[in-house]
Amino acid sequence: MNLIFLGPPGAGKGTVAAELKKTSGLDHLSTGDMLREEMKNETELGKIAKEYIESGKLVPDDLIIDMVKNRLENADAGIMFDGFPRTVAQAEALDKIAHIDAVINLTTTIDVIIERIGGRRICRNCGKVYNVSWYHKDTCEDCGGELYTRADDTEETIRTRYDEYLKKTAPLIDYYRVKGIVHDIDANGDIQTKVDAISDIIKG
Repeated sequence: MNLIFLGPPGAGKGTVAAELKKTSGLDHLSTGDMLREEMKNETELGKIAKEYIESGKLVPDDLIIDMVKNRLENADAGIMFDGFPRTVAQAEALDKIAHIDAVINLTTTIDVIIERIGGRRICRNCGKVYNVSWYHKDTCEDCGGELYTRADDTEETIRTRYDEYLKKTAPLIDYYRVKGIVHDIDANGDIQTKVDAISDIIKG
């Protein structure tokens, strides 16, 4: 089974997918992580992507699609797509190389997102994500690394990213709803409630 997670920045797509990976048997594919891995391993695709990123340009759709295609060909299980597709054009390209069984649309509001992202803290060592609403220490509970706030986690930047999402990514909801595979999940609930609801969708 292949799933796509949709929702604005801060809706919790990556967090939910990471939890589901533990029990669902599905792989979690974050295109951001995939890009970093390709560049770290200095693959041909990674080298090309690095040139775009270092020059401040967006990585072209066809390059992202090629990376996703390579990952699909080597996947041992179904995929949970996180951060891809971002546009209808990417969705149309993905349709040509993978069958999507369900789309999880995590719904929330801009006010919740500002509070959630503004309170986000990330471990410098292992990258684990926390939030000041439920974690009050300055160091990671897993590795002891220092927690920091990303420079772009400001209200102004969050609103800009949210507007960008509404313009470019939100139309994907209608694209997939026509196919009858969209499942709306309240992103404001606790993590276990969301995981249980999506697990039921996966089980069918």
